[in-house]
Amino acid sequence: MASSGATPTPVSVQKTEEEWQAILSPEQFWILRQKGTEERGTGKYDKFYEEGVYDCAGCGTPLYKSGTKFNSGCGWPAFFEGLPGAINRSPDPDGRRTEITCAACGGHLGHVFKGEGFKTPTDERHCVNSVSVKFVPANAAV
Repeated sequence: MASSGATPTPVSVQKTEEEWQAILSPEQFWILRQKGTEERGTGKYDKFYEEGVYDCAGCGTPLYKSGTKFNSGCGWPAFFEGLPGAINRSPDPDGRRTEITCAACGGHLGHVFKGEGFKTPTDERHCVNSVSVKFVPANAAV
């Protein structure tokens, strides 16, 4: 399903862990459902800067516009803001970081950091696993 780039309220996607395992690759399942992290610098979207939208790799919900992606040098794709209502935030159990998840399916995306001094409109860095998202080129959006 191609993304339109519009920002409707995400539709809740409920599946059992067995259903997620059946539709996700083992790496996607580990990261999206078990809160894993891909190895630094290995993700295909780290140094990728084409125009389009990044959708949740689990449920297809649009999460980020390419115009919010920036080079943070952290080794993972970085965005300064998500689409309205598409991303939930919750503190990690240790209280040191804030986890970001897809608002529709709860899939683990990564973490958000504030106040690092990047010259972005929000002074935030959404540090996202490439495996957690799927890029939809602007010319493919319907």
